[in-house]
Parts: sequence; C-alpha cells; structure tokens
Amino acid sequence: MALLEVRHLHAGYGKLEILKGVSLQVEPGQVVSIIGPNGAGKSTVFKTVFGLLPARQGQVVLDGADVTNRPPAELLRRGMAYVPQGRNVFPLMTVEENLLLGAYTRPRSTELDSEVERLYETFPVLRESRRKRAGDLSGGQQQMLEMARALLLKPRLILLDEPTLGLAPLVFKEIFRIVENLRRLGQTILMVEQNAAKALEISDYAYVLELGQNRYEGSGQEIGNDDRVRRLYLGR
Repeated sequence: MALLEVRHLHAGYGKLEILKGVSLQVEPGQVVSIIGPNGAGKSTVFKTVFGLLPARQGQVVLDGADVTNRPPAELLRRGMAYVPQGRNVFPLMTVEENLLLGAYTRPRSTELDSEVERLYETFPVLRESRRKRAGDLSGGQQQMLEMARALLLKPRLILLDEPTLGLAPLVFKEIFRIVENLRRLGQTILMVEQNAAKALEISDYAYVLELGQNRYEGSGQEIGNDDRVRRLYLGR
C-alpha cells in the first residue's frame, strides 16, 4: 500500500484555482520528485497535503487513512513532516535549541539524546556549530538544520519544498548527498526541487506538473530521458 496518495486534488487562493485534479502517490522508502515550470502548483500541492491550504475537492490519504484538510499538528502526529521553502529557523536560539524543537512532542530522554548524536553524524557541520545562534549560519547550514529538525520527529514521510533554493552549487550537492543517504536509510521523501535534472537522478519516481495538472509521470530515469521533458522543462 502507498504511504501517501493524493487523489484528484483541487485547491487555490480566493477565486484563483491552482490545482486542477492533481494525483500522485509515494511508496514507502521512495524518493519522489515533483517538477514543472514556475506556477505549475508544485508548492501548492505541499501546502494542501499538509493542511495549510484547504482542499476544495479530492483526497489526501496517508497510510490508508483519509487526512484531507486535517490540521498540521495532527499530520505531524501521524508521521508527516514538512520542510517549507526559505529559511525557517529561530535565529536567536542556538543550533541545538532549534534542533530540539523538532522533538517538542517527545520527552527528553537518553534515546532522544542518542538520536541527536546520530543526526550530528549525518549533518557534521551542525555539530561544529551546535552552540552558535542559528541566525549566524549560512543559508545551506540553515537548510540542513531544518531537515535535521524534521527528522527528530521520526517521520514516516518528509515533504521537502525546494531544499536547494538559493544555495551555491557546492552546497546543493551536499543537500542532495544527504537526501540520497536518507533514502538508503529507508526514509520516504516527497520533494519539490528547482534543479529538476539533479532531482530526477536521485528519484525513484517523478511527476511533472503544468498549470495545476499532471502532465507526465514515470521513474526518475524515464522522465529524465524523455525528450519532451528534456526540451520543455530541463532546457535541453
């Protein structure tokens, strides 16, 4: 059974309808990417799935349960985490304080401390900066902090919205390396990513959206090698 199913989803802002029947699914342990031009509705999918924007029609099903229009707090408890676009850290708090906020629903314990240490192994730059204020980190380091904070919730599914937006090439390579490592560890990820070609390289499956509708879908390799996709969306 799919971990996440989005069925014929419609959503928008005011009178403007952005999503016009989007459907997708994510199997456990997969990295699935959503690509498409600006304005295709990629980030709107995430906001609707995570309960930040009401669905007008359609369903969001998480592990067999209908969670359409459920509040984000409930979705967090059910195992869905969301890392939105931009930098969303508490700038005056330390890196470690920010990190522990990811586990605010869990009591402080030896197990939690061990998980923090394992995260520092995955994100060594955060260990080096654990006593620094989060606002003093670079953009790439703040992105890693947000990803690590989401992982402390032990989510079954992470929604990653444009994780490399505005980052230097060397930094976004590190972000992709971390995503690949998380997949090897069995983490399920649904990702919207501006660097479509690189996202397709590491994706088990991918969806191409255009004007709020499904245009193409297939394995990451199939989509990356499709001449129509390469011409229309990858600039090749």
